[in-house]
Amino acid sequence: MRLSLPREAPPASITVVVPCYRYGHYLRRIVDSVLEQHDVHARVIIVDDASPDDSADVARAIAAEDDRVTLLAHEKNKGHIATYNDGFGLVETEFVTLVSADDLVAPGALGRATRLMTAHPGVGVVYGPVIDFVGDDTPTGEYRWGRETWSVWGGHEWFATLTRRGRNRILSPEAVMRTAAMREVGPYNAALPHSGDLEYWLRTAARWDVGRVNGRAQAYYRVHGANMHLEHFDATAEDLRQRELAFAAIAGRDLPAPLDGPREHRRARMALAREALLDARRRLDRGADSESVRPLVEFAVEIVPGIRATGAARAVDRRVRRADAGLSPSRAQRALEFAYSQVDRVRWKGRNVLGIGNVAKHLAPTPAHRSATTIIAASAAQEERR
Repeated sequence: MRLSLPREAPPASITVVVPCYRYGHYLRRIVDSVLEQHDVHARVIIVDDASPDDSADVARAIAAEDDRVTLLAHEKNKGHIATYNDGFGLVETEFVTLVSADDLVAPGALGRATRLMTAHPGVGVVYGPVIDFVGDDTPTGEYRWGRETWSVWGGHEWFATLTRRGRNRILSPEAVMRTAAMREVGPYNAALPHSGDLEYWLRTAARWDVGRVNGRAQAYYRVHGANMHLEHFDATAEDLRQRELAFAAIAGRDLPAPLDGPREHRRARMALAREALLDARRRLDRGADSESVRPLVEFAVEIVPGIRATGAARAVDRRVRRADAGLSPSRAQRALEFAYSQVDRVRWKGRNVLGIGNVAKHLAPTPAHRSATTIIAASAAQEERR
């Protein structure tokens, strides 16, 4: 079911919380990217976590120039989770988003997200396509993929999609929340410094629907060093373990029916174990030695002991034996890895077009909106500009 989108709506009030630690040289760009959004009433709260450089001084100067900018400066370093939560505690506007000092808000992104939530009061968080950039090569102009459309998922189905795949579908700078949802969901979990965002979006989807803006970039995400994920989707055992901790934490909460925490946790563990084995196989197909993949295999067996009997585990075992015998990857192995690398690129672009879905589903709304998928509109248009 495709609907025309409302283009006119009263400007919403939104606060952008900008956590900062030694990123003072990026602050003016992120603040400008927020205050230049003309279809919202935007405010900025910079939370400097006792940076040892001049970041707080830069933030103080920016705040002195514009009364829409506020600085909260920590006297002692508290870490990024406390920095997030302290910033959230100062929000008084209807909507809120958290954007790292080194990232940027895309032109028009805040208006698009808030219009979606204004039109659909059950939606607690909205995300959308993200453009990666490296260093100071800041993106310019507006990035488009066909028509601008909206997707709205029932929160419970979106929750289940993440547990079935074991992956986070929101990077973070593109996510805009309804402040009422943020208050209900509560603070970031200090026990999850490396996967708190995943657990936070799961908590949100347990009680609120999830929306997505399609066809327009919603944020610019700065890629640092080893985070060059456009090449392939390598996981590490530690990354997988941190994600498992997030799923375990959410499973231990009192989730609303029909969500079942232990069941969703089992699904997530299986997804993570399969991902670990797939990544081990791909590393070996690129010529890695058996020791480098051992942590991945051990992680998979640790969280799903029965996975040793699967074809995926046997495929890894065959490759380990080949590597231990001093043999290079076979021609078939190299061809398979090449095929996977091409799928990776398509999948990354497809994520920017469709979000979490492989194909768009068009279903009529049902009363049980928290567990039914309601796709208002989903764009499968070809990428017009990258």
